[in-house]
Amino acid sequence: MKKAFFRWCAVFWFGWGAGPALAQDFVLQTETFKPYVTAFNENDEELYKQLIPNSKAWAFLSQQIPLFECPDKQLEQTYYFRWWTFRKHLKQTPAGYIVTEFLPDVGWAGKYNSINCPAGHHFYEGRWLRDNKYLKDYARFWFRGGGSPRAYSSWAADAISAFGKVHSDTAFLTDLLPDLITDFQEWEKIRLDSTGMFWQTDNRDGMEISIAGLLGQKNEGYRATINSYMFGNARALATIAQMAGNKTVANEYTWKAATIRRQILTRLWDDKAKFFKVIPRGAGSLVRADVRELHGFTPWYFSIPEEKHAVAWAQLTDQQGFWAPYGPTTAEQRHPGFQLLYEGHECQWNGPSWPFSTTITLTALANLLNDYNQKVLGKRDFWNLLLAYSRSQERIREDGRRVPWIDENLNPYTGDWISRTRLSTMENGSWSAKKGGRERGKDYNHSAFCDHVISGLIGIRPSHTNELVINPLLPEDTWDYFCLDRVPYHGKMLTVLYDKTGKKYGKGIGFRVFVNGIEKASAAHLQRLTLSI
Repeated sequence: MKKAFFRWCAVFWFGWGAGPALAQDFVLQTETFKPYVTAFNENDEELYKQLIPNSKAWAFLSQQIPLFECPDKQLEQTYYFRWWTFRKHLKQTPAGYIVTEFLPDVGWAGKYNSINCPAGHHFYEGRWLRDNKYLKDYARFWFRGGGSPRAYSSWAADAISAFGKVHSDTAFLTDLLPDLITDFQEWEKIRLDSTGMFWQTDNRDGMEISIAGLLGQKNEGYRATINSYMFGNARALATIAQMAGNKTVANEYTWKAATIRRQILTRLWDDKAKFFKVIPRGAGSLVRADVRELHGFTPWYFSIPEEKHAVAWAQLTDQQGFWAPYGPTTAEQRHPGFQLLYEGHECQWNGPSWPFSTTITLTALANLLNDYNQKVLGKRDFWNLLLAYSRSQERIREDGRRVPWIDENLNPYTGDWISRTRLSTMENGSWSAKKGGRERGKDYNHSAFCDHVISGLIGIRPSHTNELVINPLLPEDTWDYFCLDRVPYHGKMLTVLYDKTGKKYGKGIGFRVFVNGIEKASAAHLQRLTLSI
């Protein structure tokens, strides 16, 4: 009895802040993974410090993140590397905690160096931290703390709702409902026109110098990005309004979501090219651009398309389409406007691979495999894309040492970080202060990775309800074992593991799910499991 009591106290009191506090014996030992953080620190030139410096990284991460073990040690390393970089971007401000995109201050950022462009990724990734105070503050910041929530296109309401699917808190979500409604209404005022579609410049979509963007007046276009984001936001508002018992608002935003969806499916879908495309704005007529761009997969991020649209995904694995060894290209490679330039602006979306878009694509692909009955792509395709994404996150230093690395855009054929190569000599052979200074893109927080492992590969599919689906996208017979441990979910702790022989973890043969240390579901092989939480 005393042993259990002290174990409970240790979990509750030790570490950074509150989180699910549970009396259970975990499968994985935290100290096993400390060498990753030690190596990251040793290889790091810590140019910029915020809330949690390298010296405190392990103390924070050991208490906050789900632990993950698998046979592929490079993938495992990337998982811990991305958590290590994510904590660098936690920042304490007078308005509470926020999450930054860049570590150095940049001139185009908002208050406290905040930028809303990747905020959706921040919420999807950071929702798996044990302590929910960081993202709760971050959500309030955008609407009550001086943030600029409409500087760039955003799926804020959807992302905050996604956070709420992991850390269930109806009061928190419903308290933000008026702010989220106001945000949606402001978007309607500035970006919804007489066509019934939302428009955006490619730059304010965070995708400047794109092929389709150059076709529109002032780079404006009716894009699958912002229209899909607004669908996701409307759907989230309807869900939160239902939680609040406000049927009128729930019905209004259900209708808005359906209206936006209809526009996406009927106007942005090119049935000849079998892809969602941009309609340039101000070009005289509503004609779709003649190019497929990677952001055409965005509708699946919100499960908008019908099953017949799945044919578009053939472009992902086509080497004349988007497939490349270091990540998918942002424009189809067969198009004459496809370019990989080491001149002009350092951030171009006419060819280079961008982790921001790879993140959108991986989440969209996970939804395709979970929510649709189709045969265009399968689990092996998700695995191949995730693996390519993981392998791309490195850099060979001047001394020849290969180190984990995440930056802005990269050459999809060589893995070179294009913007870094350009910026490092931009001003008199060195870094440009006007562009953000030295190593602007180092540890860039513009994408996600850990969420793809947790909700995609291992398959924890969060929900606002008490029903939890776990559907691994790991192809059968790829690994003999894996374990995802200490996963916070609805105030409890999840463990999901697979052990082919039963000898690795001593919990039995096959696929097993534990809630607070108690087995709740199992199967002989990897398969979809449903359980009540």
